[in-house]
Amino acid sequence: MSFDDDLSEFHAIFFEEAAEHLANLENLLLSLDISQPDSEKLNAIFRAAHSIKGSASTFGFPDMASVTHELETLLDHVRKQELELTERIIDINLVARDVLLDQLAAHQGGEAVPEQRVTDVIAKIRAIATQEALATCNVVSIDSMVTTETKQATSAPTTEQNSIRVSIERVDQLINLVGELVITQSMLAQTAQLNQVSDEPIDFERLQERLQQLERNTRELQESVMSIRMLPVSSVFSRFPRLVRDLAGKLNKQIELRTIGEGTEIDRGVIEKITDPLTHLIRNSVDHGIESIEERIAAGKPAKGLVTLTACHQGGSVVIEIKDDGRGLNREKLLAKAIERQVPVPENPTDQDIWQLIFAPGFSTAETVTDVSGRGVGMDVVRRNIEQLGGRVELSSMTGKGTTISIRLPLTLAIMDGMSVGIGENTYIVPLTTIIESLRPRQEDVKSVAGSGRVVFVRGEYLPLVALHEVFSLIPHSDRPDQGILIIVDTESGRAALFVDELLGQRQVVIKSLESNYRKVPGISAATIMGDGSVSMILDVSEVVRLAKRPPLACAV
Repeated sequence: MSFDDDLSEFHAIFFEEAAEHLANLENLLLSLDISQPDSEKLNAIFRAAHSIKGSASTFGFPDMASVTHELETLLDHVRKQELELTERIIDINLVARDVLLDQLAAHQGGEAVPEQRVTDVIAKIRAIATQEALATCNVVSIDSMVTTETKQATSAPTTEQNSIRVSIERVDQLINLVGELVITQSMLAQTAQLNQVSDEPIDFERLQERLQQLERNTRELQESVMSIRMLPVSSVFSRFPRLVRDLAGKLNKQIELRTIGEGTEIDRGVIEKITDPLTHLIRNSVDHGIESIEERIAAGKPAKGLVTLTACHQGGSVVIEIKDDGRGLNREKLLAKAIERQVPVPENPTDQDIWQLIFAPGFSTAETVTDVSGRGVGMDVVRRNIEQLGGRVELSSMTGKGTTISIRLPLTLAIMDGMSVGIGENTYIVPLTTIIESLRPRQEDVKSVAGSGRVVFVRGEYLPLVALHEVFSLIPHSDRPDQGILIIVDTESGRAALFVDELLGQRQVVIKSLESNYRKVPGISAATIMGDGSVSMILDVSEVVRLAKRPPLACAV
């Protein structure tokens, strides 16, 4: 291995450790009590800056070393009580942290950080560190920098990490399981060899025992490998205290963010894709949900609003909840806006029907457009992105009391629980998270509606009937719903009934990307390989329901 190869390996370690130090630095800064700063936290902040400075100098990143050197000097004054800790010192530390984060991204192939931006932050750190008159530091200027840095930090796309840290215990467990698998494979090979050289009949009981052992080994190995990809949701939650703090300051509000269940683990692939939707929901709670200080006091509430972010495991899913104690949704206002925008509303709508209107494309009740939120191009995208992950979004609200948004997500994107269904000679997989129930309808419950296809009467309401054989141009065993099965599913556009020939059973399937192995197919989210080696398609239920309103696809999948 060449010297350059060795150095690049060390660079990768530096990038990972520097990112961790910067995340830790931000969390510690945001948790400081200005009136009584914790000396241990101040020392930890100093050590984080010192560590980045030393490593940056060692591995040849002088731009990062210069910023952390000035930051280290300022922090040293504060921890020695030569400077009193103020909001402005915390602000400039956060600004410097954002500059360092962007410098780190630039060294990993990202966009270069403008030299003027670096010069400005160093000048302002020096001004405070040397106790120069705040007027010469152009104090409005620092606030402007905080706003700019916050906007860049919270709107820039997240760079995906290409490495993960794995504990020694998990690696040891993996090695042990591979050893068990090798032993089982050897036992099966021995059984097969004895059968070839002996005239004795196959000992099916022993063969069955060893096949069951192989199944256990494979399942345990699968669970162990999947656990390696698991990360705590704190890797996402940790970025929101800064977001809430800065947005609250910009909007002249007092808001506390409380996080619960940060240790809840979820697949890294899910974490990478849930960050943007959660960011949008948090911004909405801060901007639209929490009232101004004056409004809260007039309503008899504490001046400081509360946003609670919770994560927990429920069954085979992770549930993330965003709850605020703000003004809640206004039924009359939402209904009036829906009528104005000509958004369809059910007759005698329930509160839940009204709350769902905010997920309509382009729907917003914001009086003015701000750079925080209010263009009405968010909640429909949030819902679509979460459903593409195989998740669901639920919303509840009480006017004057607050709003709660609950997101249910699969633990992993690699494996899912699905219902195998038959349509003629074809087999498809329906994600179990979308299924409410299955039933065989009576002939009299199925009705035809002019220009709208067929509907079926289920538990007091008519649901659109989607015949999958029509959507995918297949030949079914029967085209009569009363001779098949209806699967009631929940989609972004409401509930619907999928008509299939038969249910083949519930199973756990390994998800294979269709786009990377073939091409994008309308109505299909992915594929899986069945036990007999055949390929089955996994339905994108929401898209299938939308496709049912269009002409049939030209060819079968």
